Amino acid sequence: MKRERSLRVWAPWLALAAVVVIAIVVVAARSQPSDTPTARASRLYNQLACPVCTGESVADSNAPESRAIRINVVRRIRAGQTDEQIRDAIVALYGEHVLLTPSNGGIGVVAWGLPVVALVIGAGGILLAIRRWSRTPRLVATDDDAELVEDERHRENLGEPVE
Repeated sequence: MKRERSLRVWAPWLALAAVVVIAIVVVAARSQPSDTPTARASRLYNQLACPVCTGESVADSNAPESRAIRINVVRRIRAGQTDEQIRDAIVALYGEHVLLTPSNGGIGVVAWGLPVVALVIGAGGILLAIRRWSRTPRLVATDDDAELVEDERHRENLGEPVE
């Protein structure tokens, strides 16, 4: 009987865990980027900034420079270059500011690392505050407080009006 009860309690949780695991596997399998030339070109267009526009990607800009970069990207994909080689070639032509995402070296490390450091410091501050609050002594009822509560309960039970 105890085993049936345990199974009844755990069965929904096991089913939920199975659904979650299957969903994660499906999402992970479908999130693999496509390696077709069109998909690669589109990804690269969105990773590169227009050299003359402010805050616009090559994909969104109609400036002559952006059109030239799009043609250059397609030509390099057809030549068999990797995405990294294409990005490096465009950076060599236009400079580091053409990347919409910071690089993994130099000042780019600060851009990637600063939010992580801020989150770690924030989490540490929250943990420190919780720890400090848990050590704060709690007020303890004195004998006079307990007597006062008992008197009020007694009055309430007798139906006397509370002052």
